[in-house]
Amino acid sequence: MDIHSKPIQQRIEWLIGHASRHSSSFCSPEQYLARERYLAEHPTDIVVLKCMDGRINIPVATNTPPGIIMPIRNLGGMFNLGWPHLGEVLANHVQDIVTTGRRVLMLITYHFSKGDPHRGCAGFCYDTEAAIAHTCAIKAQVEHVFGTGHATVYPIVCGFETDEDAIILHGNNGDTLEVAKLTEKDENTLGRRLEALFPDMPQRVSSDLLPLLIGNMQHVTEIRHIQRTLDIEHREWMICLGRGFDFLHIPNLALIIGPYSPDLADPIRKAAGIIQSNMAAGRIPDDGFLLLASVPYKEIGVDRARAELKSRFLSQFAAEVIRREFKDLAGRMYERTAVLDWRSRELELVSAD
Repeated sequence: MDIHSKPIQQRIEWLIGHASRHSSSFCSPEQYLARERYLAEHPTDIVVLKCMDGRINIPVATNTPPGIIMPIRNLGGMFNLGWPHLGEVLANHVQDIVTTGRRVLMLITYHFSKGDPHRGCAGFCYDTEAAIAHTCAIKAQVEHVFGTGHATVYPIVCGFETDEDAIILHGNNGDTLEVAKLTEKDENTLGRRLEALFPDMPQRVSSDLLPLLIGNMQHVTEIRHIQRTLDIEHREWMICLGRGFDFLHIPNLALIIGPYSPDLADPIRKAAGIIQSNMAAGRIPDDGFLLLASVPYKEIGVDRARAELKSRFLSQFAAEVIRREFKDLAGRMYERTAVLDWRSRELELVSAD
């Protein structure tokens, strides 16, 4: 269904239903057991820092059960571990994992299109080299915070080619491993290739990285046998602020802004400008767009109450920026405020005030 061309109220209703279906699937016995079995076999925790672009769906691209990989998403894939909130989120997450005796594999991603540079990352003005340089800087920051010995937290610069959903691993010695160039007969040599790329990688982490590469090989093979629409225009009609938007892994649907940068107004302005351009160009109806704020919580009571306050703050902050700088667009803004139950991935709408 071409949801982009529907009236705004129908689009919002579809979104709420889509979120509900995602939660129901996530909570199903089959998916629950698949996650538990996978974690028992592959205990390394996996964190992915990535762009908000809906094409970058690492679980799907690696045939990994939903809920295994923790996403950290932001407009343009731009991060800085000096940002107070981002640093706290990562540090707290790593600490929680370490107390269970597990390690953390951190994939720091950039993306590009081999077929057309303008299908790459607009956040870096389609400059892939600049995006790689940025991800390398983030990797250095991760090592500064969690150590260069890589015994507990292992960061990897990881490319993602969006035409075929193919992963590229950047090794410590400057070499790369491009999944798109692998064939089925290379599967037996992947372990040795990882050892050459990452000589200091713990064996447990290497063993748990292998299924992602094998899954990606299978996914790329499937992609090559289907016809994909690659030249997709920007048709985003939502601005999402916060966390908990895993259900929005759909290209050109939403502009997702993580609550990490101390200057949230800047990405909000950029996102509002894109929405305004989409309306002006007729790519989406001009009857309205959605501003959705979401904050996850793990426990009822205090944790959920705090999530409500934070989500309301994010919603009000973004709305004020848009009203101040995009007066005409603000008149077509529909606001929804939500919290997300991290256990069930259920999106729960709450009052805006």
